[in-house]
Amino acid sequence: MELRNYTYIVECSDGSLYTGWTNCIEKRLKDHNSGKGARFTRGRGPVRLRYLEIAQTKSDAMKREAAIKKLNHAQKENLIRQGELEKILARNHISI
Repeated sequence: MELRNYTYIVECSDGSLYTGWTNCIEKRLKDHNSGKGARFTRGRGPVRLRYLEIAQTKSDAMKREAAIKKLNHAQKENLIRQGELEKILARNHISI
């Protein structure tokens, strides 16, 4: 089975946005929502997936994560609006 690499943005219950990368988006979302995810999201759950990109390599996903983390909140919201999350999930058979 081929591993995919993802860069993602989740929205926390307080409205804050967290950007990360993973090779299993379903597991990562479960981790965030069970308190096992990133320190930033602990106590801010539940989180909701708002944006997802598929990267060719782990390195590409990590570089994209770093670039997105440099954006301000408004710029991230704009990226989310342009991302068409539902189409990406359907096209790649990802169920969350």
